[in-house]
Amino acid sequence: MKLINDDQLTRDNKRFSQWATMLSAIILVLITLDIANDYQEGVALRHLLIEVLILILSLVGVVYFGRFYFQLTQSKIHLLKQDLALAHQQAQQWRETNRELISGLSMQIQKQFDTWQLTRAEAEVGMLMLKGLSHGEIAHVRNASERTIRDQARAVYRKSGMTGRTELSAFFLEDLLPPHQQQQNITGNP
Repeated sequence: MKLINDDQLTRDNKRFSQWATMLSAIILVLITLDIANDYQEGVALRHLLIEVLILILSLVGVVYFGRFYFQLTQSKIHLLKQDLALAHQQAQQWRETNRELISGLSMQIQKQFDTWQLTRAEAEVGMLMLKGLSHGEIAHVRNASERTIRDQARAVYRKSGMTGRTELSAFFLEDLLPPHQQQQNITGNP
């Protein structure tokens, strides 16, 4: 998966653009106030024209740096959307390729939940925890309070004999992955 690299959109460029835009805007306001004050005092036309020219240059600076910042932000949004679309596509391809395995694993997890005699609600909370959702996210999905979800999670751990989410996940994943020595041979990493 392609990730956004900092060479394309550095924080320094963004920060510079923000400061330059803000500074140009401040100068623009100050010059406008000075021109209005000078005009009321009857300052020479030549002086006013010079200040108007500076005002125009400041306005150009605000527009230029504001546009630069906008384009930088749009580029970042575009790259993030591309990365997200690619991640979704890869996840969908993986699910399609492994549909039978996923279905079989889900059935085996449910059988184990039945063996542990989890209630339907506890089993659903257990499955959502295995998917990586936080208690708050599970509460939102199940339209329940976070306290209820924590209580159900504790019941899952108690009935399963596990100490927490990590051990629960490891219970189901441990046999799916090759042993450490065999994994080193597969990946070629020591």
